[in-house]
Amino acid sequence: MAITHHLDRSVVHRAWDNSLLPRLVIDPGDIVIFDTRDAADGYYSPSSTHDDVMGRGPFRGHPLTGPVGVRGARRGDVLTVEILDVKPAAAFGWTAIRPGRGLLPEAEFSKPHLTIWDLTDGTHARMGRRIAVPVAPFPGVMGVALDEPGAHSTMPPRKNGGNMDIKHLTAGTTLFLPVWMDGALFSVGDAHATQGDGEVCVTAVEMMGTVTLRFGLAPGRELKEPQFRTSGPIVSAADRGPCFVTTAHGPDLFASAQQAIRYMIDHLATERGLSREEAYILCSVAVDLKISEIVDAPNWIVSAFLPESIFT
Repeated sequence: MAITHHLDRSVVHRAWDNSLLPRLVIDPGDIVIFDTRDAADGYYSPSSTHDDVMGRGPFRGHPLTGPVGVRGARRGDVLTVEILDVKPAAAFGWTAIRPGRGLLPEAEFSKPHLTIWDLTDGTHARMGRRIAVPVAPFPGVMGVALDEPGAHSTMPPRKNGGNMDIKHLTAGTTLFLPVWMDGALFSVGDAHATQGDGEVCVTAVEMMGTVTLRFGLAPGRELKEPQFRTSGPIVSAADRGPCFVTTAHGPDLFASAQQAIRYMIDHLATERGLSREEAYILCSVAVDLKISEIVDAPNWIVSAFLPESIFT
């Protein structure tokens, strides 16, 4: 019979390390409710200011809740992670620009900037009275232990999952993770209230979270990297209306993504009256980068989609 477990946020780890002992061991079919810390480990508060961004100090790794061992999981199996619920565990979230981090270079954004979002109503992340982005919570980091010894940074995504920041990993989606070590040793953290595809300023609407997951096993599937299945169309609440779209072309997808976001920042500053910092943050939270075309050499097209329904 399946059991529901609860794992609080009192103990976290900040690296992928297969020598860590599981905090909890479960059976396939069990449900675990995870309390997660935000990416800054509770550093920010509703009264935090721009000056606090640099005072935070260097990144030490995402604080992850876990690991959870799964009985019967063996290397070569697939761990199925059914996302049942994700919700904020505080009434605010935050997004920060930290110079030298993110899609655009430090020369363009040389000063730190912080936005505190109001999550009080549970349905929208609000920036003042002008902007309300629909909340679509998901865990930015979900993963299992690597088959390589030692401690490995949680910052980059890896073959074990990790810091994937895929906005479609919301309630109803099932994630399939390759198992690299017996027991799987699953951990989760870095919850986001909402995010655009790209997370261009390196933070979304970061939040403390409560994440409810059901675990299963598919023996012997031997995936090489994560895959997932959504429960329906991937159109978000913010995309059910008009969008303004910028495009950029060139032989380098990264450079074209940068240019599409620059054009969008210009648009938001000119047409919506936002500061360039506010515009960059909004691009990270609500703008979706898409590869629109990649077959007509030597140039590819990257598009940036801004849902205009977010403006109140």
